[in-house]
Amino acid sequence: MTDMDIHQVLQYLPQRYPILMIDRVLSCEPGKRIVALKNVTINEPHFPGHFPTRPVMPGVMILEAMAQAAAILALRTLGVKPDENSVYYYAGIDNARFKRPIEPGDQLVIEIVIQGSKRGVWKFGCTVKVDGVLVSEADILCAYRSLPGKGQ
Repeated sequence: MTDMDIHQVLQYLPQRYPILMIDRVLSCEPGKRIVALKNVTINEPHFPGHFPTRPVMPGVMILEAMAQAAAILALRTLGVKPDENSVYYYAGIDNARFKRPIEPGDQLVIEIVIQGSKRGVWKFGCTVKVDGVLVSEADILCAYRSLPGKGQ
């Protein structure tokens, strides 16, 4: 089990602000599970519009955080780092539930467990907790693909 700081996270994810959703990895067991952190702050760009009188993190951003943590787990499991010709796509979302709103000041603890993989498509069980309380969960499918090189 290894942790990762933001500099190491950036080696595995192509996303950057404002879409980067993982601040730190607390533990990663390649082939099994990952636990990652997302610190939710009021100065994130979606809060002024969602919602002006009561800022709430959009569900799609919570799902994106799950996918990014899952990507790190899959890549660490494969023993590779992405390059400009590799992509990691959402392929499906099942059983998504949002138990309570996530607000600025919350710290998301995102746990992802590998449920299986076949031909580059991975299935994960995902939970998000705040202060030890389950706030969201989903089963997701993601696909890792290498694209043809530039100019081909």
